[in-house]
Amino acid sequence: MTAVGALFGDETLPRPAQEVAPGCHWVPGWLDAGQQAWVVRQYRRWAAGPVPAHRPAVRGGRMSVTMVPFGWVWTSAGYARTGEQDAAPLPVPDWMVRLYRRAVVATGFDGWAEAAPDVALVNHYRPDASMGMHRDADELTEAPVVSLSVGDACTFRFGSTETRTRPWTDIRLESGDLVVFGGPARRAFHGVPRIHPGTAGPQVAAAQAEAELPGRLNITLRVTGLQR
Repeated sequence: MTAVGALFGDETLPRPAQEVAPGCHWVPGWLDAGQQAWVVRQYRRWAAGPVPAHRPAVRGGRMSVTMVPFGWVWTSAGYARTGEQDAAPLPVPDWMVRLYRRAVVATGFDGWAEAAPDVALVNHYRPDASMGMHRDADELTEAPVVSLSVGDACTFRFGSTETRTRPWTDIRLESGDLVVFGGPARRAFHGVPRIHPGTAGPQVAAAQAEAELPGRLNITLRVTGLQR
């Protein structure tokens, strides 16, 4: 087994999930500290390309979040095959596919246990970054979205499928936490209004200092249903 396979192997026992809203499940501490630190250390390599880290354009401005794509490039107009440099991103790696399948089973979406995510977005939130309420609506399938948090804690806001305004639920996601939303929550509005700087555990904080990468990393895994 490769080092990455050992790090993200299938032997890790699922942790109990909490239901934030019907169809939205939160599993605290799903990644261990070693896995989290490894993700932080890999980010600079991912961010170097072939589609480098960038702040996507949206509504005439630029997001405060920096994004690295795998599989497809996300734009405000939908998914694209290539980025601004006319290069295609790397494919979604096997370890992310394994994590997706484990995550959907751990949160009760067993019907998607054999699904393979074909897009992964790795978002870097600097300590002052945020993301407004939005919904993941560019995919053609109803496969659940899998979201992993690494680094500083954040306030995660989860709302309804009807409106980006209240009612919503705020939870504090710590490093290593998993959120999966599908079924009735698949198209729900959600956002990150705040990062809580300096809240990562010691092993992850050490990796952040080594990589000069403060803030939060968020990996979202999705099945687009698009054909190349």
